Amino acid sequence: MREPIETNNGALPSLPPQALLERLKDYGQEDVFALWDELSPEERDLLVKDIESLDLPRLDRIIRCSLRSQGLPVAAMEPVPENTVSTVEERTIEEKERWWKMGLKAISHGKVAVVLLSGGQGTRLGSSDPKGCFDVGLPSGKSLFQLQAERILCVQRLAAQASSEGSGGSVLIHWYIMTSRFTDDSTRLFFENHKYFGLEADQVTFFQQGTIPCISKDGRFIMETPFRVAKAPDGNGGVYSALKYSKLLEDMASRGIKYVDCYGVDNALVRVADPVFLGYFIDKGVAAAAKVVRKAYPQEKVGVFVRQGKGGPLIVVEYSELDQSLASAINQQTGRLRFCWSNVCLHMFSLDFLNQVADGLEKDSIYHLAEKRIPSIHGGTMGLKLEQFIFDAFPYAPSTALFEVPREEEFAPVKNANGSNYDTPESARLLVLRLHTRWVVAAGGFLTHSVPLYATGVEVSPTCSYAGENLEAICRGRTFHAPCEITF
Repeated sequence: MREPIETNNGALPSLPPQALLERLKDYGQEDVFALWDELSPEERDLLVKDIESLDLPRLDRIIRCSLRSQGLPVAAMEPVPENTVSTVEERTIEEKERWWKMGLKAISHGKVAVVLLSGGQGTRLGSSDPKGCFDVGLPSGKSLFQLQAERILCVQRLAAQASSEGSGGSVLIHWYIMTSRFTDDSTRLFFENHKYFGLEADQVTFFQQGTIPCISKDGRFIMETPFRVAKAPDGNGGVYSALKYSKLLEDMASRGIKYVDCYGVDNALVRVADPVFLGYFIDKGVAAAAKVVRKAYPQEKVGVFVRQGKGGPLIVVEYSELDQSLASAINQQTGRLRFCWSNVCLHMFSLDFLNQVADGLEKDSIYHLAEKRIPSIHGGTMGLKLEQFIFDAFPYAPSTALFEVPREEEFAPVKNANGSNYDTPESARLLVLRLHTRWVVAAGGFLTHSVPLYATGVEVSPTCSYAGENLEAICRGRTFHAPCEITF
């Protein structure tokens, strides 16, 4: 314990600012000044500035609403209606081609923006860098950020070529990248050092997700140090309020953007600004849409889409919230699990809906509570982190459509270090190489390999092909030795 600080003349230390103390008492948070007498003048200044930076009325509302919502009964869960899902087997070639053209047209007219959720560090991957900086071990050595940037470049080129004028003029997709206080500086520097991977610097906008104090089970702030409140990022669902308070929703509107593609950084196969998905979204005329993959087995630890009560909205429930009998239930007509559509953080929203979501989430102020060990003045304290998730938007959607994709083509998560059982850089690397190998063979190419083919393959640069198209001129009749990157 620290000794009380005396002033130069030996008088008792000054009191905390009275007005600020009274405000804290109004919200039951006056304990943040408990160690005031032990702080140096510099530390007191830091504490006062830290407290003054907090929106106390908003935080009080969030804490009260979130704690009150715990344990409340939830509406009965119904399976997602079949007519709200475009399944792989029911999708025709003609539909895909029509949606592809609709999507490219919207992109060429500047109606599409991309939002990347990139606030996390690669801690579980053994790195303190932003996850997007990670190289999963492909022949090219490209980072996740570079793969995604080059897919944007490719789809821009495809949209320009397909535009009705046929001029192939410039098409730009604006890329909004959400960082956190832990990743912002290093993300910006990574893009600058790599010259934005060929994109225009002014078509990339960085913005930070918010942080929120960590609390005890009775709702009081936890102190990380005697002069700083413990805080944590507010979850990937913080993107909605971050876009609003950064005035980026207004920025999108000023650019003529109507549709927003939103995804998480840790997917090596993500099809950024996918024209087929965009065309499907426009064709359906819905407020929100999500790509889904079929659940692999009943106990797979993934969130699934359900209908909230009869006639209610589509929502995502976590695997831990789904009763085992429901998780294992079979739809006798389709032979599928009744609750089979897994959320993989690949979403499409209308700009109008994003404005509604930001307002709705702010009004309701309900956050998920996660019990965690919080760094504190007592070493480590069990407390609560408050988070919102990207899928918290769906209950507000007047209409939602789901779009099934084969997981082996569009979902290669990078979450755990090599050596783990699943979702590793190595598993993602192999998923990319196997998919691209199939593209090359379908385009008339041949492969040689000195290790078993299941352990290797070829990588097709996004500068050549977005989704396997236009490879015949490069591949037909040619032999490639795996592993290698195929580029122009």
